[in-house]
Amino acid sequence: MLSWFSHNRQRLMQFAGTILAIVLLVLLLKEDGWNEILDAMRRIRIANLFWVLLLFLISRMATVARWHILLRSAGVDIHFKDSTSLTFTGLFASNFLPTTIGGDVLRLAGAMKMGFDRAVCLASIAADRLIGMLGMIMVAPLGLVYAWNVLPSTPLNGSFIAFLRKPLAFIKRTLSTFSIWLRKPGSLLLSLVFTWVHMICTFASISIFLNDLGNPVSFWMIAGLWSLTYFITLIPISINGYGLQELSFTFLFSHVAGVSPAVSLTVSVLLRAYLVIASLPGAWFMPSAMAAMTDKQKSATDIAL
Repeated sequence: MLSWFSHNRQRLMQFAGTILAIVLLVLLLKEDGWNEILDAMRRIRIANLFWVLLLFLISRMATVARWHILLRSAGVDIHFKDSTSLTFTGLFASNFLPTTIGGDVLRLAGAMKMGFDRAVCLASIAADRLIGMLGMIMVAPLGLVYAWNVLPSTPLNGSFIAFLRKPLAFIKRTLSTFSIWLRKPGSLLLSLVFTWVHMICTFASISIFLNDLGNPVSFWMIAGLWSLTYFITLIPISINGYGLQELSFTFLFSHVAGVSPAVSLTVSVLLRAYLVIASLPGAWFMPSAMAAMTDKQKSATDIAL
């Protein structure tokens, strides 16, 4: 019993963290009033719901292009349609499996099933995650500037500062396999461009929702606060950041941007819904990817943050 608990301690802690975050969300909903949340939902124009869906699809395709460029520049002769299927499978798994690493394992297993080199594919996934993180790091200082007078007095500040050690450790481990692309700065730059396409689509989606709900916020403040939300969500205290992302988004936008808690919570829930919807095409490719996962589970520790 003790050995089982020790082996599954982190998973149990994440499960407990998820339950706690969801309970806090329910209490927050109760405090702000369900009617106010529903009223905010009804104020969003139908046309804008479709515009945001389009932005999320563009965002997803930008992430496909980012990884495809890294693979091709490393000598992996993969077709764009295969990069697309593997990426969407990974996105689907990240939303529906109890770990974001599960999506990367599926990407790696699928690429290996297609006959591509394991080491190069593994390095490309690590590089893909690093470039995605780099994009957020570029705008994180904006969020810290806007939130300077808020975060030091809150418990989130200690958690966020503690979490900053994790990306540094990840970068240190990744640099050894990153040499392929350091010799090809053009590919790195183009990958970063697609990261920014993905980020701009996310920021624009938030801006559309906030404007519709009568709480306009500047684009750069949205960028900065979302980057802080992104890093807080990566703290491994809940499953896939469920609840934690919504709580941190609501806290930052209500306390720093001056958006009402009801509106902040509404937007955070909508963003989660769109993230899930945009990953649904991966369900089509999931069966074949799962078949490729036999004896590949050990790869998870290689690409974990």
